[in-house]
Amino acid sequence: MNRIGSSDEFKVPSFPIAIVVSLFNQEITSALKDGAVARLLERGVLEHDILLVEVPGAIEIPITAAHIAKNKQASVIIALGSVIYGETDHYDCVFEQINYGCQRVALDYHVPVIFEVLMTENEEQAFDRLGGSHGHKGTSAADCAIDMYRVLQQLQNVRNNS
Repeated sequence: MNRIGSSDEFKVPSFPIAIVVSLFNQEITSALKDGAVARLLERGVLEHDILLVEVPGAIEIPITAAHIAKNKQASVIIALGSVIYGETDHYDCVFEQINYGCQRVALDYHVPVIFEVLMTENEEQAFDRLGGSHGHKGTSAADCAIDMYRVLQQLQNVRNNS
């Protein structure tokens, strides 16, 4: 039996990874980005293998991720943003578009898109996800990206060894 899954090893060989981060709600998204980058470096990804792309808002994340995936610029993409609930339906519409767009990129190009666009009712909830009661979502996005890279590498190796 071939078992495919993430490893307990903390350090990894470096690989090309992209982070697409929204500049909207920048105090929150900068903290997400800083957490993700710090974790990637801590785990062995080299700085020159990290492509950091800043976009105006979360709605621009999927098209940017699609460009990166189509041009094979990264093995995994991390999508970081923050959308805070407002008094209109805009929140729900934005969430659906970003979520669908990122999933479509992942499925169309076979590149994992780690979706860490915070969807919260207020800033306090967002900050709770930056090292507060809900952990640090930037760090967990980096860990998930590494796990998905490993899983896909293992699947590739199983196919090549068959």
